Amino acid sequence: MGLLAYSGITTKVRAMESRLLTAEEFRQLAEQEDVRSAADYLKQQPAYAEVFAGLDDTKLHRGYIEQILTQSEYRDFTKLYRFSSVKQRKFLDLYFRHYEVEVLKKLLRHMLGGREGQPDLSVFQEFFEKHSNLDLEALCKAKNLAEFTDALGKSAYGDLLRQLLDKGQTSLFDCELQLDLFYFQSLWKARTKILSKAERKILDACYGSRLDILNIQWIFRARSFYRLSPAQIYALLIPVHYRLRAETVKQLVEAEDDAKFFAVLKETPYGKLDAGDAGQVPDVQLLSKQILDQIYGKTGRRYPHSPAVLDSYLYFKEQEMRKIVTALEGIRYGISAPEIMGLIAKQ
Repeated sequence: MGLLAYSGITTKVRAMESRLLTAEEFRQLAEQEDVRSAADYLKQQPAYAEVFAGLDDTKLHRGYIEQILTQSEYRDFTKLYRFSSVKQRKFLDLYFRHYEVEVLKKLLRHMLGGREGQPDLSVFQEFFEKHSNLDLEALCKAKNLAEFTDALGKSAYGDLLRQLLDKGQTSLFDCELQLDLFYFQSLWKARTKILSKAERKILDACYGSRLDILNIQWIFRARSFYRLSPAQIYALLIPVHYRLRAETVKQLVEAEDDAKFFAVLKETPYGKLDAGDAGQVPDVQLLSKQILDQIYGKTGRRYPHSPAVLDSYLYFKEQEMRKIVTALEGIRYGISAPEIMGLIAKQ
């Protein structure tokens, strides 16, 4: 697929993978006595030494730590981008939309959640100036959804939120859901323009499965937590079917109870892994994680000379960010190291 084209970037990725935290290093992190000690421990790790070097001891709250970790994730993306060819950068440009959507959702949570003051995105400014047309400063100043939408201008995100405003669908749930739907649908559509047929076949295993799994998660939550009607659930779903047939989706949505839902799910390619104790309702979040970890790990190893090597690394880097935040929050609230490791296993 491109041994010569990908040999350099593959070597770079393998070097960066070697700096991801091991299970033993996570155990050592979980055993730290307080957040300050945990931050010092992370500072000793090659992947985090630079971003934690200037850590402000007076700002060890969750939001600040998440900013520092996100900065690490962005730096890794930037390293890969600088090292990539023109063709590889097209894939990374497509992947970057994920970061845009996550920042928009973060800002919407701050604004619609009624939090005071402007969110501080200064650590992200340089990164977004290079890869995005979003005006972060204007978005941070927005006091309501109408101003936020105006700050997005004529972008696709602005058009999307204007449609929600016209329909009166202005809740945080509506905005986040539509942003997620937009991202995954545009990703699925755009991939045909930048990837070869062989590359699409490889990455569809990741993207297609991810879309299927998101639909499974949304169906389960909509049924079990929000008690939505089948018609309401169908409106939430991504209109893409990879290995989850339309008829199976219908059976999941219209299952009479959770037992029937999981009986249907077990007959799909996504129901084969164990995600709970015998006789208990499976953990959908854990099941989803197990499946995606398996898929991304396999594609990254089997197809090192394709965009899969980039996609796999960025996936596991993001997983590592979540695990670190979970560990730090566990330490903050005095949870034991074994319990923290149990929580990390679900991230």
